[in-house]
Amino acid sequence: MDGEQNEQPAAGGNAPAARRRRWPLRRGTDRTGRRTPLRMAGVTLAVLLVTLAGVTLGVLAGGRVDTDIGPFQATLTLTPDTSGGTTVDIPPLGALLLDSHDGPTHLTVRLGALDQGRTEALIDDPASIQRASISAVEDVRSGVMRLGLRTVASAVLATLLLAALVFRNVRRTAVAGALALGVTLSTLGAAAATLRPQAIEEPRYEGLLVNAPAIVGDARRIANDYSRYAEQLQRLVGNVSQLYTTVSALPVFEPAPESTRVLHVSDMHLNPTGWQLIRTVVEQFDIDVVIDTGDITDWGSEPEASFVGSIGLLRKPYVYIRGNHDSARTAAAVARQPNAIVLNNSITTVAGLTIAGIGDPRFTPDKNTSPAGSGLTQQVADQVIGAGEQLARTIGGSPRPVNIALVHDPASAGPLSGTCPLVLAGHTHARQVSKLPEQPGRMPTQLLVEGSTGGAGLRGLEGEKPTPLSMSVLYFDRDKLLQAHDDITVGGTGEAQVNLERHVIQDPKAGEQVPVSPTPTR
Repeated sequence: MDGEQNEQPAAGGNAPAARRRRWPLRRGTDRTGRRTPLRMAGVTLAVLLVTLAGVTLGVLAGGRVDTDIGPFQATLTLTPDTSGGTTVDIPPLGALLLDSHDGPTHLTVRLGALDQGRTEALIDDPASIQRASISAVEDVRSGVMRLGLRTVASAVLATLLLAALVFRNVRRTAVAGALALGVTLSTLGAAAATLRPQAIEEPRYEGLLVNAPAIVGDARRIANDYSRYAEQLQRLVGNVSQLYTTVSALPVFEPAPESTRVLHVSDMHLNPTGWQLIRTVVEQFDIDVVIDTGDITDWGSEPEASFVGSIGLLRKPYVYIRGNHDSARTAAAVARQPNAIVLNNSITTVAGLTIAGIGDPRFTPDKNTSPAGSGLTQQVADQVIGAGEQLARTIGGSPRPVNIALVHDPASAGPLSGTCPLVLAGHTHARQVSKLPEQPGRMPTQLLVEGSTGGAGLRGLEGEKPTPLSMSVLYFDRDKLLQAHDDITVGGTGEAQVNLERHVIQDPKAGEQVPVSPTPTR
């Protein structure tokens, strides 16, 4: 009896230890039952991932509202995007891309076509287009507010549902929902804080070339008259409304009487598609004068001279300088066209603009050479720069100020700094905008290098993708200073599909705000 009584306490005393052996420690906890840092980090990471996934799904699923914008039924959509911005989609006419804001959200405004009844009403009463477009600002503001609220609600709801399915834990689900609310509000807040209403002044257009001037609008009016965002937006809606209600022709936009429109082309390289594109732009943009900075042919041969016959069909003044692929015979063939003016270290006045130009000093028709022509030897560099020096002396002796100087190779532009406000060039087959190094006490000079209007000719097919066709429409104010330019690029889909990017110069006397670059040496 005594032995049995002595053994019981011992057995009883070992019972907790036995129970501890039967119930091992929970994974991720220490001996006191507390979670280890590794487990806590894993839980936190899981909550963050679920939150981001829920927000993304919620925005994709619910970031969309239908609203009326002026005379249109429109759909506003928010999507995750690291670069931000806004797309105004106008099917089937094209789309405007605006650098409206930063942040990880992209706004798409898709304008639907007008129904038959509303279209007939607009045709019967054209003034209703203006009245309807005036309401567009408030319509957009209201639609964006509803879109923001709907996006927040959808993101939080989607996150709560996803967290509940994954964690099956009330506390973690609530934390994920709170994080989703914070992430969504901060994202939308970042977009609102970086809002740039003036972005509508410089849209990038993608779509049908014939619609581009009507949708983007007149550069003079956008730069000066429509300085406020509300008026610009009304103008845009009015433009699109008129396009939708026009059956046989584009609406006529009356340009400011003092505005001059110049089409800058270069490096055609015998591509006949370039002429088709030039004719379309001359007609649709109401061009006053065409400027060609050379390389209209490839070899400068006599048979190629017939290629320049399309110049006369434009029925607009055509100012030309010779490129390094153009021969003296090429220049003579151009000079025979009734509307052509060939400059070779000479000056002319066309459409109120005083233009000076000089041909490239080289003749290097070999297609196998690089755009730099016959190589960057010291002799070639002296030739090219010498051409610029020669033209600078001619401009210096001119009895009237020169508005534009023309050279083929941008390497010739350096000596022209301070002689005129604008230099146009080509040759490199790559568009470039820069400022020449300023000369003390002299005017700033801007350099605009055009790409290849002919897509580099046959050489444009040597790469993985064809070289795009490019040209620019330049707008000059009453003082003959550059106030804006539309950079037009046509890809490999033919002349109908176009990318147009507008650049408005806020201070024409100072030129475009671009970095000052050294004198090109290519």
